[in-house]
Amino acid sequence: MTLWTSLEPASVTVDPGSRATVRLRVRNTGDVVDEYRFEPVGPTAPWTTVEPPSLRLYPGTTGTVELTFAPPRTPDAAAGPNPYAVRITPTEHPDAVTVPEGNLTVTAFTEVRAELVPPTVKGRFRGRPRLAVDNVGNTRVTASLSGGDTGDRLSYELKPSNVQIEPGRAVFVDATLRPRDIIWFGSKEEQPYSLAVRRSGAEPLAVDGTFVQRGFLPRWLATALSVSLALAIAFVMIWIGYKPPVRSLAEERLAQAGVSTLPPPSPSLSAAPSAPPSAAVPVPAAKPEGPATSEAAGTGGSGGGGESGGGGGGNEAPKPKPKPKPETAATAVKQLAARSEGRHICYRAYVADRGWQKPVCDGSEAGTTGKGLPIKALNIAVAGTGGVSGNGAHVVEDWLTGDKWSSAADGKDMYIGSSKEAVSPLQGFTIKVNDGSVCQNANVKDKGWMGLGCTKPGDWRYGGSNMDEGHQLEAVEFTV
Repeated sequence: MTLWTSLEPASVTVDPGSRATVRLRVRNTGDVVDEYRFEPVGPTAPWTTVEPPSLRLYPGTTGTVELTFAPPRTPDAAAGPNPYAVRITPTEHPDAVTVPEGNLTVTAFTEVRAELVPPTVKGRFRGRPRLAVDNVGNTRVTASLSGGDTGDRLSYELKPSNVQIEPGRAVFVDATLRPRDIIWFGSKEEQPYSLAVRRSGAEPLAVDGTFVQRGFLPRWLATALSVSLALAIAFVMIWIGYKPPVRSLAEERLAQAGVSTLPPPSPSLSAAPSAPPSAAVPVPAAKPEGPATSEAAGTGGSGGGGESGGGGGGNEAPKPKPKPKPETAATAVKQLAARSEGRHICYRAYVADRGWQKPVCDGSEAGTTGKGLPIKALNIAVAGTGGVSGNGAHVVEDWLTGDKWSSAADGKDMYIGSSKEAVSPLQGFTIKVNDGSVCQNANVKDKGWMGLGCTKPGDWRYGGSNMDEGHQLEAVEFTV
């Protein structure tokens, strides 16, 4: 051994975001001039620097280098003791490597961030926002969640109501807001509220949102119903009060017969006997029934013969061929997985006025751009990711609504949105895969492509227009 080392001090404590320095003394105990190169190793190496990086020492002389530790204020700098080491390699004796070791203690810090997705929800009887809580500190966080508003006008249901979050991870809390009073008639009302993340020994972190409560029936519909009811009542009253005169045809015939049977004014004016009363009213001659009966019988016979001839003659009509099944995202991903191993995602879009497009896979574009044609529904299937989950967000007269959450295993179809005409187009979507991460890029009307965004493994990702803007979704790209 031609080298002697000493760390001063061997153990040091540092706060994330600050710096700490340790001196390393090196003595050349050999008999030749040697140059020593220094290299930090271990988990702390990414944020450790050595100055100078090398020393040239004569025999029996001592030199000093400084080790500077600068852990970032992120979850990467794990709280607690962290061993560190420096590899010293002599130039003259490269096999005689020395690795002095020390201990670096990183202090703990907590930092929690929360975001409502979306910040504004709308509904008549309930709203369903989601609260994303991120732990950007370097130690585990335990917190409880609660909701509140001015005037206690809403009730809150939070699942889960208590969370434990590891450093660098996030959890999603499903919230259900229900108004205590229902607006039966009238326009919408905005009700501000807040969801609070509470930790022991720390100030609650409040996230503000808005619940837009819509009326059960719009005011104009109530007015129209009132007018219609008044008109219906007036019509019934007029119908009951009006009695039109009714005169039967028999009374008219009797009146005509009475006038024609009056005797002449004087017997001397006419020597001929008066006509019988029946002569005054001409009676039409009855048509003979024989020819009509035989003609009807002939018609019936020919009709029966025609039906018999039609039923007995000719070949049966050919049966229609069954329509081929449409190619879905699951069909495409199965074919792709059979040709190429690994992770794949296939998808297709239901475009307004055009219907379902053919499936595309692994980053290709589905939908249209620059044509003003919104996407009403998405069909997604994956392979090699353990399944896919998601839901869609719609805009109806600037009111945001959400689909039920959907999920599908590998090789199965998952649908977001609806192709029904009554359902509004998609504004955005939320997606995740069970194993690994998924990346998405969405094209929104009047804004273009929003940029590629990827989830952390197993987390959710929202894509599309911002919730309060109401721009329709026109094209998407997915990769896994």
